[in-house]
Amino acid sequence: MCLSMTEMNLRIPRQAATLRLLVEDRIREAIASGHFRPGQRLVERELCEQIGVGRTSVREALRQLEAEGLVVTVPHRGPEVSSINFDEARQLYEVRALLEGFAGRAFAEQGSEEAVKELKQAVAGFRLAARNGDRAQLVAAKTRFYSVLMDGAGNVFVKQSLTMLHNRITLLRFTSMTQQGRLDDSVAEIEAIYDAIASHDGPRAEQACKHHIAMAAKVALAVLAREPGPSRSAN
Repeated sequence: MCLSMTEMNLRIPRQAATLRLLVEDRIREAIASGHFRPGQRLVERELCEQIGVGRTSVREALRQLEAEGLVVTVPHRGPEVSSINFDEARQLYEVRALLEGFAGRAFAEQGSEEAVKELKQAVAGFRLAARNGDRAQLVAAKTRFYSVLMDGAGNVFVKQSLTMLHNRITLLRFTSMTQQGRLDDSVAEIEAIYDAIASHDGPRAEQACKHHIAMAAKVALAVLAREPGPSRSAN
């Protein structure tokens, strides 16, 4: 027997949903900062103790992160941080360069002045994080920059696609940023992207975005090429 809409309880428990999102963010940040490494097991009991929540919240968060590609469930082992091999990384960077180049150009040509101001603040935040050298701050600042960039482009489908790619590239982002000399270069490249967008120069913004991804890819792929084992094998 079907219930009418007035008889059904469609309320969402806001507190539980918020808690799950917070747990997702905490584990996602831990992966992005390198606290949890590719191939490392994610034991529910240990996560509960570390985060201070129940197993239901941890289990739901791990399911979401698995859907994003950050976590993989291995038979007889359980969930662990995904690994990414050399060919997968190369392909991710190639697609990301195309999409972020498009996003940069669209932002420069169509973005609002308010969005440009937000981007300026995001660049300043990344510059400060680079100066401080704090892992969590670096990842958060870079994530903020990309969020503003995608929103400024004004294309929901490009944002959805880039979000998926960024979730996977998170496994490599801190690896590339922490190589000697890379962080200063990354700051300069981010500033070049902002300058092009603020000048409403679409072609230059597109090229600046592609250059930034190409440089990050060069460093990350070089690291992967040197690493034996899981990083060069399939997930």
